[in-house]
Amino acid sequence: MTAGVAQPGETPAAELMLVLDLEERGPDVYVGQTPSTPLQRIFGGQVAAQALTAANATVGPGRVVHSLHSYFLRPGDPHEEIRYEVDRIREGRSFSTRRVVARQTRKGEDVAIFALTADFTAGERAVVEHSLPMPEVPGPDGLPGLAEVTAAHPDQGAASAAIGRAVEQRYLADPFDPQPRLPPDTAFRVWFRVAGRLPDDDHVHAAALTFVSDLTLLSAGLARNGGGWSGSIVGASLDHAVWFHRPVRADEWFLYETDSPAAASGRALCFGQIWAADGTHVATVAQEGLIRSLG
Repeated sequence: MTAGVAQPGETPAAELMLVLDLEERGPDVYVGQTPSTPLQRIFGGQVAAQALTAANATVGPGRVVHSLHSYFLRPGDPHEEIRYEVDRIREGRSFSTRRVVARQTRKGEDVAIFALTADFTAGERAVVEHSLPMPEVPGPDGLPGLAEVTAAHPDQGAASAAIGRAVEQRYLADPFDPQPRLPPDTAFRVWFRVAGRLPDDDHVHAAALTFVSDLTLLSAGLARNGGGWSGSIVGASLDHAVWFHRPVRADEWFLYETDSPAAASGRALCFGQIWAADGTHVATVAQEGLIRSLG
């Protein structure tokens, strides 16, 4: 159903395409699977990317996603398939809107685990145009990757290694640095790209960017305290939104800057900005997440 079909074990990009390759089960109903990981839970970016892929399948040619807004309703069961039901709620001259509900079967009961609304545009001539400049930072070459971070922090880095195995990462700072990040520079920055080559399809790259956008975002809620995730702290995404300003190739390096302007009552609000390697501002991301202590 998607723009390409890969075989397991070919490349990390091919593995991601298998996640995005949904099976059509009926009119506007699609089913996705979860790759096997030691986490025994479903990564939120996977569900968001699959839901966007299902919405993409119901939109005509020439229209691309410009925004999505979603809520994580229940933890997903990685051993059960996920059914994505698409509602075509608007088909206008310039915009198309889709609502997607992801469902699983639990003890014989059909339950919703995720809900997404995505809007698609045919594009218009820009009357005004501006964007945030990309921070002046070193390029990805020579920076430590996920393997180095995991080696330095084997216990804390194991979850990141399991979730992000299809994505190359280059860190500008240690995500598990015990020192708090203090104003004025509280932002955390990582270079990302899907490892391998994705199809030349804007829908695929938007879905892949959605997958990646959930990888480090909630970590911004901990950065001001330092130390990153540990065995005594757990987090969960509550909602997730992405605004796509311009096209981007998710299989080429892009810079992801995250920060958290506020945290209270066990919830952290986190924002992200994404730039292509040439400095083009391509997306803005927002998420509120739950952060709890197990102590």
